[in-house]
Amino acid sequence: MSSSQARFNVLDSYRGLAVVLMILFHFCWDLRDFGFVTFDDRSDFWINFRALIVFMFVTAVGWSSYLATHNHQPLRRFIKNQTKVALGAALISLGTYLALPEQWVFFGILHFIFTAGFIVRPLAGRPVISCIVGLLLIATSYFYHIDALTSHRWFIHTFSAPDATLDFINPLPWLGAVLIGPIFGYLRLHYVKLPQNISVKALTFLGRHALLAYLLHQLILYPLVMGGYFFMALDKQ
Repeated sequence: MSSSQARFNVLDSYRGLAVVLMILFHFCWDLRDFGFVTFDDRSDFWINFRALIVFMFVTAVGWSSYLATHNHQPLRRFIKNQTKVALGAALISLGTYLALPEQWVFFGILHFIFTAGFIVRPLAGRPVISCIVGLLLIATSYFYHIDALTSHRWFIHTFSAPDATLDFINPLPWLGAVLIGPIFGYLRLHYVKLPQNISVKALTFLGRHALLAYLLHQLILYPLVMGGYFFMALDKQ
């Protein structure tokens, strides 16, 4: 295996783990929606669980941007990748608008990743500076609440966004996490040796197809949980 392939495998495995956690997270929510389990989605556990998943996805954006810059990725490849993300974001917005017009996704994780991809690219080649800027963004969001400038309420007032939405990523604090991502590449975390077993290979596969997994996983999970619900209802009759 080449060193280039190995380092992308590490990044893909990292992203793949985020996909697995995302699927688990949404599976739990689907189970709750159909009454199989009960939990408070506003508890610290679920808030932090979601934050961990988002953190992994968005730091992967910064990390991959560093590798792309370091390996002199052609601009056309970057534009191609961004176009795929933009199309995915558009599909999510359109699909949720048609299905749930009062809660459609106007700025979810894919919309954010698309936007952040352009912002992090100029800084990806300067990972230390990028990390410092990222930490400052997170710190000022935490201590001075500058994240209110791009909150859901701001989108409501500025763009007449819906009062409720299925997914929303506040740009300012999470942009800080994206800008931390390049330091992972600078620290050469892509050279960490992974065992070549089926679990790692599965994570790598999921990471390489993370966009497709994101778009399709609920289309598979939700009908499965719904089918289980109706099967159990019929069984009780």
